Amino acid sequence: MSRIGKQIITLPPKTEINLSGSTVSIKGPGGELSKIFDPIIVVKVEGNLVTLHPKRETLESRALWGTYASHLKNMVEGVNKPFEKKLILEGIGFKSEVKGDSIQLALGFSHPVIVAIPAGIKVTAEKNLITVSGINKEAVGQFAASLRALKKPEPYKGKGMRYDGEVIKRKQGKKSA
Repeated sequence: MSRIGKQIITLPPKTEINLSGSTVSIKGPGGELSKIFDPIIVVKVEGNLVTLHPKRETLESRALWGTYASHLKNMVEGVNKPFEKKLILEGIGFKSEVKGDSIQLALGFSHPVIVAIPAGIKVTAEKNLITVSGINKEAVGQFAASLRALKKPEPYKGKGMRYDGEVIKRKQGKKSA
């Protein structure tokens, strides 16, 4: 039995859910998200309550039950309040700037790094703080991770790009005699 899958998801006001075949669409004040779910998990809507149950008890259905419940909960949360990830850029000469539908980064390389911003994601950059926001939790997290991967924080001086609140374990470095 899935502890996450057994939980009932309550839809906030101004949020609608539509089931058509194996596609679940959620519409709210922030926008609309849809996802295709495997028919092995049954989604039931009763008023403003949503429950998920497996059709039959198999290894695959038990694995997907909690996963789909989490996806559904994230979709409901995202259409009501956008998800946000903050990245901090540390280092002398490291800069970020949003230009149209791309972000231009100066990360200590001989050339500027230009990354296209995917549709449905909003990026703001001021000084050394980059904010990635959007209604799709997966897309926001993936884009933030791809930006961080361009210049991971190094353990000696802490230079690079890190998440807000992330602790970088620092190393001592060389000792002089």
